[in-house]
Amino acid sequence: MIKSMTGFGRAEKVTDVRKITVELKSVNHRYLDLNIKMPKKLGLFEGNIRNLMKTYIQRGKVDVFITYEDYTPDRVSLKYNRELAGEYLNYLKQMQEDFGLEMDIRVSTLSRYPEIFSMEEQGMDEDEIWSGLEEVIREACVKFVETREREGENLKIDLLEKLAGLDEKVTLVQERSPEVVRIYREKLEAKVHELLENTQIDDNRIAAEVVLFADKICNDEETVRLKSHITGMAKILRESEGVGRKLDFMAQEMNREANTILSKSNDLEVSNIAIELKTEIEKIREQIQNIE
Repeated sequence: MIKSMTGFGRAEKVTDVRKITVELKSVNHRYLDLNIKMPKKLGLFEGNIRNLMKTYIQRGKVDVFITYEDYTPDRVSLKYNRELAGEYLNYLKQMQEDFGLEMDIRVSTLSRYPEIFSMEEQGMDEDEIWSGLEEVIREACVKFVETREREGENLKIDLLEKLAGLDEKVTLVQERSPEVVRIYREKLEAKVHELLENTQIDDNRIAAEVVLFADKICNDEETVRLKSHITGMAKILRESEGVGRKLDFMAQEMNREANTILSKSNDLEVSNIAIELKTEIEKIREQIQNIE
């Protein structure tokens, strides 16, 4: 199934001990670019998170927001650094002796010195936390992919309609080409008659000139290739996924064929159709940029 590169997914899990929320948002990008924002304490899981998300997402710039609240009691304890307090006190006594100052240090004063007291978080069960985090990430990714698939279905419908219109225009070029040669032959014969008046006209010379002209403006190869690309792209849209780059390459090839048809044409009608082909192909390319 075709997926859009624009998507959104959100999941949350709340238990007696913690609350985990995961939110995903994405826009177009040539490759997969995961921008993860989460609490520092979850940093050790970043590699696991990236590997997990790569199983759901192939392309796009994805912003990942993870929030974590711990409800576990007594997760933080107060620590007293006795050795550091002793060093502070020794240096203060030395300052007293060096400068003849009065020793006025109280416990309340010493306790306010940096790192005498500190808050220390208790160790956490990494396996337990990852198990809960993984569950929420998977749920968010599933919802994220669902939004991409819905948007991808809309893209597919629009592209198939554009390809059908493109095919009709290529058919018009194919039907017009023999008419262009016929009109050229008539004009050539009329011009020769006008110049030579009653002189006998060599039909073989005219036929040879018409053949050269027909070969010069022949766009059979381009129209056949265009038809082939249109059919191939429609087939991919109906059957495949994760083919955004391949479709973009095919659209470039289609544009090249349309350019060649335009450059060969000396007929206003064919030229106008070729310009319309280029315009529609560019619209198709713009839509393809949204496909994963």
